[in-house]
Amino acid sequence: MERGGGKAEGMSTSISERAGTIVDGVPGGVTPGAGKAIESHAPAADRGGDGELGAVVRGLTRLWKIRRAAEVPASPEFEPIVGRVFAARGLADSAAAREFLEPTLKQLHDPGLLPDIDKAAGRLLYAAASREPIVIYGDYDVDGVTATTILYHTLRTLEPGAVIDTYVPHRLDEGYGLSSDAIGELASRGAKVIVSVDCGVTAVEPARVARERGVDLIITDHHTPPASAADMPGCFALVHPRVPGSKYPFGELSGAGVAFKLAWRLATTHAGSGKVGEKMRGLLLDLLALAALGTIADVVPLVGENRVIARFGLSRIKTSPLVGLKALVEVSGLDGASVSSEDVGFKLGPRLNACGRMGHAREAVEMFTVATPERAKEIARNLSKLNRDRQDTEKKIFEQAVQLAEEAGMTTPDRRAIVLAHETWHRGVVGIVCSRLVERFSRPTILMGRDGDVYHGSGRSVEGFSLAEAIEACRPMLRSGGGHAMAAGLSLEASRIGEFTESFLAIANRAIAPDRLVGSLWVDTHAEVEDLTENAVRQLAALAPFGQSNPSVRVRLTRARVVDRPRALGTQGKHLSLQLAGERGRHVRVVAWNWANLWDRFAGDIRAGTMIEAVVSPKLSDWNGQVEPELLDLRVAE
Repeated sequence: MERGGGKAEGMSTSISERAGTIVDGVPGGVTPGAGKAIESHAPAADRGGDGELGAVVRGLTRLWKIRRAAEVPASPEFEPIVGRVFAARGLADSAAAREFLEPTLKQLHDPGLLPDIDKAAGRLLYAAASREPIVIYGDYDVDGVTATTILYHTLRTLEPGAVIDTYVPHRLDEGYGLSSDAIGELASRGAKVIVSVDCGVTAVEPARVARERGVDLIITDHHTPPASAADMPGCFALVHPRVPGSKYPFGELSGAGVAFKLAWRLATTHAGSGKVGEKMRGLLLDLLALAALGTIADVVPLVGENRVIARFGLSRIKTSPLVGLKALVEVSGLDGASVSSEDVGFKLGPRLNACGRMGHAREAVEMFTVATPERAKEIARNLSKLNRDRQDTEKKIFEQAVQLAEEAGMTTPDRRAIVLAHETWHRGVVGIVCSRLVERFSRPTILMGRDGDVYHGSGRSVEGFSLAEAIEACRPMLRSGGGHAMAAGLSLEASRIGEFTESFLAIANRAIAPDRLVGSLWVDTHAEVEDLTENAVRQLAALAPFGQSNPSVRVRLTRARVVDRPRALGTQGKHLSLQLAGERGRHVRVVAWNWANLWDRFAGDIRAGTMIEAVVSPKLSDWNGQVEPELLDLRVAE
């Protein structure tokens, strides 16, 4: 996740079907003109993905989906605006609020509740003690890299003489998940136990190859499993919170979260009791930092156990003894500050992901596992270079894609999807560009790059349109394809690009009404400029870490006066600073990231003295600690 691209946290890209009926069709996914907002109240039963919908308001660039106001009991402990936000998020009850605001490690569930975990732990410990070769097979993204690292350090600490290797497939050459060829190759090298992390729950054929080669395959995963146990891969053990028949209380763990639970079970099984020694306890606490990286970067819901893992893991990143994590933090410019979920999304995560997108993720695994301090620094510097290369490549593809989409009429209301292919587009980057196009044009997007006679692509979607179902409907035209509702991948022969494009566009046109081609954002409550005190913003910050299902707080400022014209920020002038004044005279500076072009296009007629409404995310400045909200959208006040 990065500003202006990637998977922006908490960002919704379309409105619900009922809310969508109140808005006229808007070409290009934005609403031109100020002061033309429409407000309508949705039925009480209408619930959005992030809360109960109360009203929909049109801003300059997006629809504001206002959470339904809840009755707020007076509390001397919290500022009034804080109480309203808590109530909007279902935390009006003081006990529920306290549990959410002050999570403890005791809220983590017993790992023994996970299916097959004892079988997996027993086999791994026996193999480690017997010096049977073990291979940890991970995915090439942040979640897979951190999950691999968690198991590696756990087994190495419990059995220092264990024979352990790691394997991460090459994103472009091998693709995602367990590969039959790779399983066969690892067996030929002598592997006796292969344990997957963050992949494998649908790997029926690779599991068959493992059985035939005499390898005990242990699968740990968190992705959507087959609906029937009969369709599961036939492996030695399958550790997953949501397989059919699972009694595990929380089904939304990341791959790193599942790996952490297995590490915990390995430790207690090795100790022969529910308690572990001080050395192992310290390691498990340190490994929470890696579990937090994987959890936040994989955009799983930051509630329940994931919130506990993220909260405690983030607090340990700066003090981690892992030389690789220290090196990554240093090159990311975070060595002098605390690490937040935004830092993971915008700094740490992109560097780790760039390794898998532009190079080979095995370097990231090496950095976290066996690298010396000097080698770790070398790899970390290379990750930063790869990330800059990725940013440059992404920018070039994005600009080309915008031009091609507009020329093909795919940004108009009568063509409600974007499907583009280009011979030179980097297949490891097109998925990120898809997210940026979805954010800009509010329609499902598929981009493809060429490899010989075959195009390989990635897609991202909008709320209410399932990419997986649309791709399945086009299955006869494809060589391969699959994923889930919001993200998917596919490949097809170059000769079928035109046929597939028209078929996919026809599906999108039938499923998406023109009035849904506009982005949206959820808003917690109303506020005045005077409500945004330093104490209130600090109290709201206690809801962090923010992410999926727990987005950053957003409030609707009612009747704020523009003090003067916005000033440009940043070396390239892409960002803006705007002074607003409340009706009782209090001033506040708001920062608008990547708003320079938007302001010129849609707010150029807003002058000093104009009364506006604005959606802002309350924040304190990293530089001086003063209240400095982030501007998300605005409109002329009625």
